[in-house]
Amino acid sequence: MLDRRRYHITTFGCQMNKADSERMAGILEVMGYEWTEEALDADLVLYNTCSIRDSAEQKVYSHLGRQAARKHENPNLTLIVAGCVAQQEGETLLRRVPELDLVMGPQHANRLEDLLEQVFSGNQVVATEPIHIVEDITKPRRDSRVSAWVNVIYGCNERCTYCVVPNVRGVEQSRTPDAIRAEMEELGRQGYKEITLLGQNIDAYGRDLPGATPEGRHKHTLTDLLYHVHDIAGIDRIRFATSHPRYFTERLIRACAELPKVCEHFHIPFQSGDNDLLKAMARGYTHEKYRRIIATIRDLMPDASISADAIVGFPGETEAQFENTIKLIEDIGFDLINTAAYSPRPGTPAALWDNQLTEDVKKDRLQRINHLVSTQASERSQRYRDRVEEILVEDQNLKDPTQVMGRTRGNRLTFFAGDINQLRGKLVKVKITEVRSFSLTGEPLVTACL
Repeated sequence: MLDRRRYHITTFGCQMNKADSERMAGILEVMGYEWTEEALDADLVLYNTCSIRDSAEQKVYSHLGRQAARKHENPNLTLIVAGCVAQQEGETLLRRVPELDLVMGPQHANRLEDLLEQVFSGNQVVATEPIHIVEDITKPRRDSRVSAWVNVIYGCNERCTYCVVPNVRGVEQSRTPDAIRAEMEELGRQGYKEITLLGQNIDAYGRDLPGATPEGRHKHTLTDLLYHVHDIAGIDRIRFATSHPRYFTERLIRACAELPKVCEHFHIPFQSGDNDLLKAMARGYTHEKYRRIIATIRDLMPDASISADAIVGFPGETEAQFENTIKLIEDIGFDLINTAAYSPRPGTPAALWDNQLTEDVKKDRLQRINHLVSTQASERSQRYRDRVEEILVEDQNLKDPTQVMGRTRGNRLTFFAGDINQLRGKLVKVKITEVRSFSLTGEPLVTACL
């Protein structure tokens, strides 16, 4: 057992990475480490990395350079790179940064203690081989006391031509419904109020589990899982991400409309509004199908918030094809879109194509789409003005200690006056008085609903 050694984890990228970091932090604390906010004070520094865009990857190397220099002064410093860059680069990382002690892919997050024992025995360790992910028995050090991530499916079997995720996170592996329910029940007992079910492609949940219904469909789907966990005591809200239009079903939408705890928020990336580009991306759907999904959601849940991801500047994208993406956004009216200029990633087909666009074209299109996204978000926010919204209080407003912050069921960040010590984890009715593109301000009508 280590005595009061300190650790620091920096997390880059998606919600899956954040969940992995919480699990690895839990392992370190069981081993006797204490969290420190400052990486330069830590005895163990872990970077949980993202390789979805080149900019995220380069940021990691800049952090690593500082820590590598520090290790020459303090040889007892333990330096770890985990996550997708670790999986992608493997031993190449050791050659580039020989000061590293451990390089570990995302599938190995639960093995951190075993891997560190090898490090402390004097080994430099690379753990990137594909493994079957064992059931999650770790106790995460969760960043929030109110909302929690719960992984339901790891990996991805899709082969989008721009995406590195299947290469670095492995094949799809679903957890069993009972294991997921058991974790959620424990979270409910601990006082957590909101659960976000996570998967790289969450609509694929269950298709690798055995069993089928008499009708011939998979016995375990995301829809079935929502029904399976909906009645858990203490949990007030359930969310899920990230969805894929290829597998998004009307049955799932109807379940979300029917189940009171499931929040009225859908994150469904479309990536492009042009069918030829969607085909080149190997996305497996058309913009018409995507529009039908959104139309069904709005028919059954008119006030639902819709967020998405979009890529501009994909190889070969013409101005007319870019305009098709703009038109899709204008027609649908999104609450939020995460936008990105295409970035060639190692080991992906699109990175090798000879029809790459210039950085100037990509930057121009990104600016244009971002302007539309911001304008549209502002327009969508207007519907909240003077409405009463149910806010789950998560934390204090860091910019104004007299205020607390939380989210609407539709996932809009909301601020209002209150004492975090009294309101954390409470559902509060708030009348919205100010609207902005991506957040709201309001006045509490009563102290708390629950």
